[in-house]
Amino acid sequence: MLETASKFLSQIDRDIITDKSDSRLNNSDRAIFILYDQLNLAVFPKALLDQKPLLIFVESFSYATAIPHHKQKLVYILSAQRHFVIACQQLGFPVLNLFTEGFHAEAIADFLEQHPHIDLTYMLPSEWDTRQQMALLSQQFGDRINVIPNNFFIADPEQFKSKIKKGYRLETFYRELRRQTNYLMEDGKPIGGNWNYDKENRKSLPKNILIPTIPEIEPDAITQEVIELVQNYLPNAFGKLEKFNYAVTRDRALELAKLFIETRLASFGAYEDAVKTGEPFLFHSVLSIYLNNGLLLPQELCEMAIAAYHQNLAPLNSVEGFVRQILGWREYIRVYYEAKMPEARESNYFRFTNDLPQLYWDAQTDLLCLKDAIANVLNYGYSHHIQRLMILSNFSNLTNTDPRQLNRWFWLAYVDAYEWVELPNVLGMSTFADGGILASKPYVAGGNYINKMSNCCSQCQYDVKEKTGEKACPFNYLYWNFIDQHRESFAENGRVSLMVNAYDKKSESEQQAIRESSLKFIQSLK
Repeated sequence: MLETASKFLSQIDRDIITDKSDSRLNNSDRAIFILYDQLNLAVFPKALLDQKPLLIFVESFSYATAIPHHKQKLVYILSAQRHFVIACQQLGFPVLNLFTEGFHAEAIADFLEQHPHIDLTYMLPSEWDTRQQMALLSQQFGDRINVIPNNFFIADPEQFKSKIKKGYRLETFYRELRRQTNYLMEDGKPIGGNWNYDKENRKSLPKNILIPTIPEIEPDAITQEVIELVQNYLPNAFGKLEKFNYAVTRDRALELAKLFIETRLASFGAYEDAVKTGEPFLFHSVLSIYLNNGLLLPQELCEMAIAAYHQNLAPLNSVEGFVRQILGWREYIRVYYEAKMPEARESNYFRFTNDLPQLYWDAQTDLLCLKDAIANVLNYGYSHHIQRLMILSNFSNLTNTDPRQLNRWFWLAYVDAYEWVELPNVLGMSTFADGGILASKPYVAGGNYINKMSNCCSQCQYDVKEKTGEKACPFNYLYWNFIDQHRESFAENGRVSLMVNAYDKKSESEQQAIRESSLKFIQSLK
């Protein structure tokens, strides 16, 4: 693997592997280690960069294989890092790109042992395991190691960590960050008079609406070589790699961000909850991929959207909805991760034990909404948030699937997934596995919701109008069965307690049919 990686790189006419005897190593006394999701020098302290210190990067085989990450995710991480290494070199920095069979910290430890005259600075990793591995270096090398805060986020987690407990919700946090940043604020009040325009952002997609396309990106020589590397040496990784269409440089990611602002932001708000088969992207930005490894920064995306509002290029509900996704939700779940790790990994409030169904791996199901959502994941390492929340996570809940298995699947299946972002979304929000710390209710729904927000039901072999039996949409009876089984989680919540009352008003024969249909369906899953 490592020999092959070096061979691939040598075929690129770029000097991005520095030999350990290189004079640049001997002349350097300071180095900065930059991780796979920290690919932006703008957030590193200027004083650190002014003297052009040695920049160290690591390609870790163990990180790539610890879980079977999506092939497109592996290509994206590796190609983006290699492009960034070259960009740093072109800025005049000496660079060292290390290869290791182990994890990142092992390569750094080996380097420091061989170069005792060099001190190292690194930015606090976003992911827990990498952070813990790097923390051991401080114990091993003492004063030679300097750790700086992670500057790829807006909120200071120390300000909010103690508040992450039952009842501290997104809306409270979001309003505080709006005040701190002054985003969409005027004279201390929210522009338009409301903090949140979510009620305006739940429209179903009109039949003949024109959906802008995302331009095709032709992989360059570096990306092509990474694709070949992944195909040849990581064949058991999840997902497909027939078409890779993601930007791997900041310049190209910025172009895509500007294109989103110009062509899709205006309709994003109204239709952000809509689903259409064969249309994985709709009006979504598909920028989280670049945001989560540093090619784009949260402040600049928020400010681009706000500028579009002031230029009358997009309505307030769309702009506020987009800003809320970044300034509100993304920052909120990062604080949750900082407050609840590592215990959060074992969250399983309902004590579900069923294995994740095989259909999550191969999309072999007759339920069209599931088939389409998982096909998007297989083909692109992507599906938008409603497919993630109200189809994939919803189905997992309704079939009593162990949420920790779903969490692992989300982590490996999505190109934009790092543990800090996917774990709170899966174990905190969508599955209610933390018992209500992050979300106020389990996110479950029957077929009516899916029918309202998508075109899936009209093409599905199941009948969304049928409640039980062979032809009925499984989401219908599974939903009511879930309400009955976990009524205590609904009965005390005013928002959803009416559903418990509605179930109790059903006849005994209806309730029995719901239980029997649910048991039969769940037992049929592999």
